[in-house]
Amino acid sequence: MARFYEQHGRRPGRAAGLAAAVAMAAGSVVMLAAPAAHAEVVDVNYQCRTPIGNKGAVSPIDIRSTADGGAYKLVMSFQKGVSSSPVELGKGAMKPSALIKLGGAESGTVPVAGPPNDKAIPANTPIKISDLSGTYTPKGSGKVTFTAATLTIKALGTTTTCTPSNNPKPSLTLDVKGAGGSGGTSGNTGASAAGGGSSGGELPQTGPADSAIALGTLGGTVLLAGAAGALWLTRRHQRV
Repeated sequence: MARFYEQHGRRPGRAAGLAAAVAMAAGSVVMLAAPAAHAEVVDVNYQCRTPIGNKGAVSPIDIRSTADGGAYKLVMSFQKGVSSSPVELGKGAMKPSALIKLGGAESGTVPVAGPPNDKAIPANTPIKISDLSGTYTPKGSGKVTFTAATLTIKALGTTTTCTPSNNPKPSLTLDVKGAGGSGGTSGNTGASAAGGGSSGGELPQTGPADSAIALGTLGGTVLLAGAAGALWLTRRHQRV
């Protein structure tokens, strides 16, 4: 390219400036199009219907996600207990599960579940809920929100159902791409609950790795197109 300009007595200032501008624009495209995620701890006011009457408690809840191929592993964590038992619950006597409500580009729920309590829970003390985990598989593409929904506690042959009463905000928002590659879908999504709750997971990871590769390829294409345009303008100016 430098030899071309030397042979024709042209200074590459304008073409180089145009190419640099195109390169910067291409970089901006890659940065702006990167998958986005947002997570926060949200206070959820649970009203629970227990075998001995109604009880209520507020627990801060966060939902984390980890990308796993075309799906996402979700982990729902409770920072405070939400109910209590009039009698001691022995080790393994309590089994929790919950639903996470989807919003935005998709609707429906994702079931999550956790392991039984690993130690005895004294009578009339808050029941600490273990981390609940499950898998969410998007069917469409777009921004999807994840909000704490119904919590179910099974213990000693009884079932306690706790429902959020304060219309909580989403704990997690993800930009997802489903197998269909277009539009959000309604109804229940492909999801499963995992029995073993985990305190691991990262906050939050989104999007397959090949998305960045595809965007980088797009940026390179735009850059090459810009350079070709600059060369064409130079030759046209020379002919005139």
